[in-house]
Amino acid sequence: MNNKILLIATRQIGDVLLVTPLLRSLRKAYPNAIIDVLVYENKGEILVGNPDYNNLISITEHPSFAEYKSLFKQIFKHYDLAISTLTGDRPLVYAILAASKRVAIVPKKRWQDAWKRFLTQAWTEIDDNYTPTVIQNLRLADLLNIPRCYEVVVPQLTDSTLILDKLLPFKWQQTNFAVLHLLPLRHYKRWTVTGWKNLIQYLLNKKLSVVLTGGNDAKEIEYINNVKQNMPNTVINVAGKLRFAEVTRLIQASKIYIGPDTSITHLAAATGTPTVALFGPTNPQKWGPWPYDYNYEIAFQRQGSQRINNVFLIQGSGDCVPCHQEGCDQHRQSYSRCLEELDSAIVIKAVENMLF
Repeated sequence: MNNKILLIATRQIGDVLLVTPLLRSLRKAYPNAIIDVLVYENKGEILVGNPDYNNLISITEHPSFAEYKSLFKQIFKHYDLAISTLTGDRPLVYAILAASKRVAIVPKKRWQDAWKRFLTQAWTEIDDNYTPTVIQNLRLADLLNIPRCYEVVVPQLTDSTLILDKLLPFKWQQTNFAVLHLLPLRHYKRWTVTGWKNLIQYLLNKKLSVVLTGGNDAKEIEYINNVKQNMPNTVINVAGKLRFAEVTRLIQASKIYIGPDTSITHLAAATGTPTVALFGPTNPQKWGPWPYDYNYEIAFQRQGSQRINNVFLIQGSGDCVPCHQEGCDQHRQSYSRCLEELDSAIVIKAVENMLF
């Protein structure tokens, strides 16, 4: 009996969100089980209000000896089943410590990783090219012989509507507006300031207010203020002022969302709101936002701009796209020519396709 389950998802925020279909599959298959989720510190907010787990356990990305000791004490032989959604060494060590029954995603065959297959009761091999992340995670449900649930579950809090009422200077539940998330965490996933300005002007001309979301990092605030400069007061900047639950509620009420390859774009797609996603180096077949109400094995193709359900994915142009590298200079602060040269007219045409 799997009465106590540990789901290990020690990755970034967007990755944790894409684990929620597996989490829902587990909850429906084991409605009375205690299901805990292990995440990196400060990455668990994306799960707030999710009814499918019981406890959230967190660990820093680079734990000290004392932090390891505390975690091991908390999870050691505490579970009937441990599930690792990652191929790394540490997640599988956590699973080995936590439970005698273990299922995991494992790396492609190499002699130095053989122990990962040997020490799991069931495993599925990682595919970084053709298998969407949601499906890769759901193959763990297949190993457990439980039905798949494909829904990406968004965060929610009961006071989000009240918070938005106080924060926004317009009647957001009665007004047509667009949500734009301008800045991804990694520089190589950025679009251009000029592109954003042209898009905002188009939206304003269509009588839509514009709400800009973002984090509270000083450089991100500076970037957003630069884009917003000389814009009318119907362009509202709420960067750094909202939790994920408020961002979710805001996007749900909007006419359209536009954003780069970032966790908020995955979140927007999951709300069912028309979503335009700007992709450059990243392989959309693996990492494209999971469309709302979509239950198939394959989603976006590797190349080309394309639409599935509520998501229009725009891919930057170039023979090298998607290179699946960290920009043209292959580091996180690199530029990406495919996004630098993405014409705002192409994005505007996609927005028209979704709105009208």
